[in-house]
Amino acid sequence: MKVEQLFTGCLAEMAYYIHSNGEAAIIDPLRETEPYIEMAKADGAKIKYVFLTHFHADFVSGQVDLAKKTGATIVFGPNAQPNYDIHQGKDGEEFKIGNLTLKLLHTPGHTMESSSYLLIDEKGNMPYVFTGDCLFIGDVGRPDLAVKSDLTQEDLAGHLFDSLRNKIMTLPDDIIVYPNHGAGSACGKNMSSETFDTLGNQKKTNYALRADMTKEEFIAEVTTGLKPAPQYFGNNVRMNKGVNTSIDEILKKGTTPIDADSFKEMSERDDILVVDTRSKELYAEEGTVPGAWYIGVEGGFAPWVGALIKDINQKIIFIAEEGREHEVVTRFSRVGYDNILGYLRGGIHSWLAAGHKVDKIGSISAVEFANRLKDGKIEAPLDVRKESEYQSEHVVGVENFPLDFIHSNFAEIKPDKEYVLHCASGYRSLIAASIFMANGVKNVTDVRGGFKDIKDTGVKLTEYVCPTTLL
Repeated sequence: MKVEQLFTGCLAEMAYYIHSNGEAAIIDPLRETEPYIEMAKADGAKIKYVFLTHFHADFVSGQVDLAKKTGATIVFGPNAQPNYDIHQGKDGEEFKIGNLTLKLLHTPGHTMESSSYLLIDEKGNMPYVFTGDCLFIGDVGRPDLAVKSDLTQEDLAGHLFDSLRNKIMTLPDDIIVYPNHGAGSACGKNMSSETFDTLGNQKKTNYALRADMTKEEFIAEVTTGLKPAPQYFGNNVRMNKGVNTSIDEILKKGTTPIDADSFKEMSERDDILVVDTRSKELYAEEGTVPGAWYIGVEGGFAPWVGALIKDINQKIIFIAEEGREHEVVTRFSRVGYDNILGYLRGGIHSWLAAGHKVDKIGSISAVEFANRLKDGKIEAPLDVRKESEYQSEHVVGVENFPLDFIHSNFAEIKPDKEYVLHCASGYRSLIAASIFMANGVKNVTDVRGGFKDIKDTGVKLTEYVCPTTLL
């Protein structure tokens, strides 16, 4: 028996590979298919099933492509109605994978089709339960993502309470809980950075599993402090219910090299967006194509693409570090941005060699920021972290301008002002600064190292408040 958790940090997502006696199954696969096919090939196994815990909102899953390539059967739980062939499992239905059995447990609440899968070995032991977005480590799935006119978030929270109490909490305390997401995902509000735990420990430490909690208390707790879902979530659910362009076609088109002159011509079109995906160090040092947005592939790339690029069909061309073009297109596709037209061949060096100019964002150290702030020489300092981060602790006199809501709040920005931006470590502030500059704000400066370095300068801070108390 082999059970492997496949963690993707950019999305804080966990898929699972299960193998027994020449048969394999995948739970909640990402868009790309090759990693799973190669794993099965290495084990001499045939992928028999692709199990989905629900229609995901934060990434586009790859079950249709994977099934086409392997002949696997796609399995969803009750209530799922996609536009492709599936086996719609029943509550309690069992599926054989070699000498193992996966038992479907219908656990609605996060969504109404949400299901968990209980693994039973050949001796009848139950070592693992794959809980999808029903139960996370330290949290539970938010109940507001599948709200319809006849089903409120309170209704869904009530279903989730029943699912947890009747289907999950009745399992053995030593069973390992394998969820679909961890800290950093917007599918919950307070997930742990741990990616698995025993159910017994979760009963002791997870607020939502408190033994004496009433349904009314649970509903109030899980519906409090929910932030608006990222705008791309609805699009990803829709894509996961339908048949999409194959990942192979997306990769072939997206990795088309574009020479500097053609790239310049395309970059000046109103219907095309340029995204610079290089490291923040290279971006800051070398400059970028005028009008480009910075979203570095080494950070939380896919979620920020989804949160900031409003049109999921947006035509995009990109700048990448050499050899990472395939990776960039893959990461775009994970959140459904499939209309990638190609990349700048030769990178920014070819752009400069062709005689084209670059835009550069100003940069200062945390010490210089603190000194200038103390001397009153910064006109408009902004903290672009999330509201909860800002409320937890921030520099006195610096306003909050969360990157998450940069488009809806941009009317507040005055093009003739000087803006000095910081985030926690310097990734989000560069994204924000690039969007400022692309929208006509030319005097914008980034603070290197962000709040992490600013705290060490002795600048005056607000009193610290534990972030968990702000939920």
